[in-house]
Amino acid sequence: MATNENLPPNVVKQLAKELKNLDETPPEGIKVCINDDDFSTIFAYIEGPAGTPYENGVFRMKLLLLHDFPQSPPKGYFLTKIFHPNIATNGEICVNTLKKDWNPSLGLRHVLLVVRCLLIEPFPESALNEQAGKMLLENYEEYAKHARLYTGIHALKPKAKSKTGAISESTTALNVDQTNTVCSTTALSLPSPLPSSKAGSGAGNGQDQPATSTVQKKEGLSVVATAAAATNKVQMVDKKKMDARKKSLKRL
Repeated sequence: MATNENLPPNVVKQLAKELKNLDETPPEGIKVCINDDDFSTIFAYIEGPAGTPYENGVFRMKLLLLHDFPQSPPKGYFLTKIFHPNIATNGEICVNTLKKDWNPSLGLRHVLLVVRCLLIEPFPESALNEQAGKMLLENYEEYAKHARLYTGIHALKPKAKSKTGAISESTTALNVDQTNTVCSTTALSLPSPLPSSKAGSGAGNGQDQPATSTVQKKEGLSVVATAAAATNKVQMVDKKKMDARKKSLKRL
């Protein structure tokens, strides 16, 4: 439970319920970060909608809840730099839902969805960023170019990189180095070796390791045999080439 003194207990209780709902069933393209100790500032990450100049970007924003919330609307700010008519250079968001159209019954989910929709359909008539608003009205391609540039510099999502790391294998776990994952690395349990007709009677008595060793030896022999076959094939090709050269020399 939050201990923020600026918000009444009943509001804190309602916010706790709503934030839990947002965490369990987040809106599309929106991730809310919850701080159980302070509900007066709500942080969220918004993905740039597909088909817009903000596509492939992730924008961090915050909602500031005043002491008389929800009677007064929250104040919204983008913390990630963005080129948008309705977002000022200091990050302040201008949208009617947070101004004259505010209603105390509107929840945080509605506010966040409106902010994301603003990336799809800006309103240049009520621009806080006059340059972006004018550019959008006069030359959309130029506006989109600027918006994509800002997105690429400040908000581009890092691409997932596949990293080949050292792999350690035991009879119980396989640990893989995955430095780009958000969650901590989890050990994956390997399935136990299938009992063979010879080793079946020794199951549970520590006799599964020889079976595993036998499989590994067979696999090693298979690799060696494949490599040897490839080498023989190359040698045969070289021999044919030499024979052809000898015949050519004899003709000369």
